[in-house]
Amino acid sequence: MNRNRQQMITQAVQMHRDNLRKNVQRRLEVARLSGNDALIRQLESEASYIG
Repeated sequence: MNRNRQQMITQAVQMHRDNLRKNVQRRLEVARLSGNDALIRQLESEASYIG
């Protein structure tokens, strides 16, 4: 039971990180299209922090 719970937590954490990465990538695309260099740098930094 405890092992199953730990697996569920691990999966939830991984899914959360994946969603964060996808969100940053979408935002980065929009920033690049709009030519917002300050936002691009900020989002690239955020993406490297997430991993």
